[in-house]
Amino acid sequence: MTFQTFRDLLRQRPFQPFRIVMSSGKSYEVRHPQMAMLTQTYIFVGVGEIDEGVPSESRICSLLHVTSVEPVSLAAPAE
Repeated sequence: MTFQTFRDLLRQRPFQPFRIVMSSGKSYEVRHPQMAMLTQTYIFVGVGEIDEGVPSESRICSLLHVTSVEPVSLAAPAE
């Protein structure tokens, strides 16, 4: 994936949540544009329990290792 691809995803209005799938098989959801920060080579993604809009942790994802981006529904996952 390219820097421009993620820039476009984070800037689209209305924002559409997406899932980043890594070459390792791990995936991370970006449910709000403020939950990710983009650089030329990495995307930092907030993960974990969210308290007052602040994630408990973050992951650093190399753009070279992103294999796909998928849309995510805003509905809560079924248990």
